[in-house]
Amino acid sequence: MSVEYDKFIESQKKWFCHVDDDNYIILPSLLQLLSSYSHTQDVYLGRPSLDHPIEAAERVKSDGTVSVKFWFATGGAGFCISRGLALKMSPWASLGNFITTAEKIRLPDDCTIGYIIEALLEVPLTHTRLFHSHLENLQRLPTDNVLQQVTLSYGGFENRRNVVSIAGDFSLAEDPSRFKTVHCLLYPETPWCPHNGHPTHLESKRTVM
Repeated sequence: MSVEYDKFIESQKKWFCHVDDDNYIILPSLLQLLSSYSHTQDVYLGRPSLDHPIEAAERVKSDGTVSVKFWFATGGAGFCISRGLALKMSPWASLGNFITTAEKIRLPDDCTIGYIIEALLEVPLTHTRLFHSHLENLQRLPTDNVLQQVTLSYGGFENRRNVVSIAGDFSLAEDPSRFKTVHCLLYPETPWCPHNGHPTHLESKRTVM
C-alpha cells in the first residue's frame, strides 16, 4: 500500500482506488459513483467489513498505548480516496511513513488507511454498499443489481462457494468466479465472449457430438 500511495501522488491522477486481485471492477459504475464527488474535497469511499468501528491500541512515545476507534473500508472490497484527501495523508503515508504508521497500531494496511483518515485527519468514511468482498454472502446480492455494483469478488463463505448469482453462457466449471459472465454481459463485443460468435468450450463439445 505504501508504494501504491507514492505512485498515486506522483501520477497527478484525481482518484486513488485500491482493489485486490480477486476483485472485478465495473468501470461504468465506478465512474458514475466518483462523478458524484469532487476530487479536491476530502472523500473516503468504501465498505466496512465490520458493523462497528474497529478499536486499536495506539502506541505513544511514552511506551504506553491509548485506545482509538475508527471505521475503515476493507481492502477486500476496494476503496477510493480523493486526491485532496490523499495529499493530506502525506505526513503519515508518504516515503515509507506508511509502514511506520501501520506499526504504531499493529494492524493491516487497509486498517491503517482508515486510522490515518478517520482517527488522525478526522475525515469520516463514506459507507457504500456498491463495493463487495468475499467476506459477505455474495449470493444474496439481487441478480438484477449485479451489473450496477462497483466491485465484485469471489471465494468461500461458510465452507461454500461464494459467487454472485448471475446467468450467462458460461457454466460454473468454465467461470467459477462468474467474472467472465459479468464481463460478457457488460462488453459482449469482447472477442472471447459467446455473443461475439465465439462458442464456449462446452458449446464446442456439443457441436462436435
